[in-house]
Amino acid sequence: MQVPAALAPVVDLVFPPRCPLCGAALAAQDGLCAACWGDLRIPGEPSCTSCQRPFAEGAAQGLVCAPCLADPPRHDGIAAGTLYTAESRKLVLAFKHGHRIALAPMLSRLIAARLPDRVEGGWLFIPVPLHRWRIWQRGYNQAALLAGELARLRGGELVVDGLLRAKRTPSLGGLGKAARARALSGAIATNPARVGAIKGARVVLVDDVLTSGATSDACVSALKRAGAAEVVVACFARVLDEAL
Repeated sequence: MQVPAALAPVVDLVFPPRCPLCGAALAAQDGLCAACWGDLRIPGEPSCTSCQRPFAEGAAQGLVCAPCLADPPRHDGIAAGTLYTAESRKLVLAFKHGHRIALAPMLSRLIAARLPDRVEGGWLFIPVPLHRWRIWQRGYNQAALLAGELARLRGGELVVDGLLRAKRTPSLGGLGKAARARALSGAIATNPARVGAIKGARVVLVDDVLTSGATSDACVSALKRAGAAEVVVACFARVLDEAL
């Protein structure tokens, strides 16, 4: 995904570096302008010890948020590079539907900065799967591109086909919790050829956006059933309107 150093001057001449959000001139291809960097909302501390949901400034450390208390998650933490705002949405749409796959390294660096320190070497990086028809239509799985970059940054192993999407699912937007569970029932499973690698492994499950968490929950459940010892969910943008 990275442009070789020897080719960078040629690429910059043909395609002058521009901020993917506002179009301002940049010194290098891989980044945002200073103003747009400032517009991104990076989740910070204090946060929930279970899911890293940001708390209001001044909250005590070591607290668990109300949603996690009411329904303890099966995952072992969430690492979100940004909160879902108009700016992060524009980056996601450009990356996911605009074929701007060159954004993958920058988005992945933001995710990597939020991963727990223990995620270092020896972890498996597994993307949330797309159905084969969706991959053929789009040409790539954006989560797999992010997972590959994260594996490179953290010295882990990319297992691009660790999970399979056995059936197409409708959009989950607007559906209640029960309806989302029905739509995803039987849709995601571990790849039988990868169960041996997953059993006992520590896994980073990678996606571009985390919304309701229904899809990631289905993936985490499949990985835990296959014997994964630990599953951390990593995404570029997390929808948490109450945190904005």
